[in-house]
Amino acid sequence: MHHHKTIAAAQGAIPVALVTVSDSRTEATDTNKQYVEAALAAAGHRLVAYRLIKDEPDQVAAVLDELASGEARVILFNGGTGISRRDTTIDVLTAKLEKHLVGFGELFRMLSYEQVGSAAMFSRATAGTYRGKVILSTPGSPAAVKLAWEKLIAPELQHLAWEVAR
Repeated sequence: MHHHKTIAAAQGAIPVALVTVSDSRTEATDTNKQYVEAALAAAGHRLVAYRLIKDEPDQVAAVLDELASGEARVILFNGGTGISRRDTTIDVLTAKLEKHLVGFGELFRMLSYEQVGSAAMFSRATAGTYRGKVILSTPGSPAAVKLAWEKLIAPELQHLAWEVAR
């Protein structure tokens, strides 16, 4: 194992916040929250904050600022990554990110292509850092959230949290 990954693995449970951006979901119908909460627990991490917001730029900016000042070291956004007029999450996040992790979006689209074909190009999934936190943003479909978690986030969560805090 790489030296940095060994150190990262020693830090224990990572506090994570989840934001679902949706104009139609409710907490009761947010299957992404249910999935992420269970996946975090199974991996030994903690969901320390959850927000369900509309895809409105002021709400996205406000929740980012709120959660960035909390205990979460990683903030997961899902929803609002497409190209419709209502999809503004990525526009707000990319304007605020201090460092961009372009590889996350590139890898997500590559993996997504295997599932949805050329429609993967519509995803503007992105990641970066903001105020000492890792911000990861994926499409809101349950398949996309699961793909991002299993293939990209879970394998690197401790490493990401360690890197941004050191």
